[in-house]
Amino acid sequence: MFKAVVTVTLRPSILDPEGKTVEQSLHQLGYGAVHNVRMGKHIELEVDAETESQARETVDDICNKLLANPVMEDYTFTIRRKEEAVKE
Repeated sequence: MFKAVVTVTLRPSILDPEGKTVEQSLHQLGYGAVHNVRMGKHIELEVDAETESQARETVDDICNKLLANPVMEDYTFTIRRKEEAVKE
């Protein structure tokens, strides 16, 4: 079992109105030193796979088919073996 953490963000060339709104709100709150706010998605999922390579292939396929729009968004992900709960 592996745990994947996926981050999906708009490509730099795509306007981010949500990020712009957050940036303006931060400025109104006194955080004028903050610039170029970009919003994205954080997704966590567990994958049953024999190897890390198989888990990576599955997550990459999921990102390409569902989680990210390849025209407008980029994605990155990390994979780690899920730690089993310790029984007391």
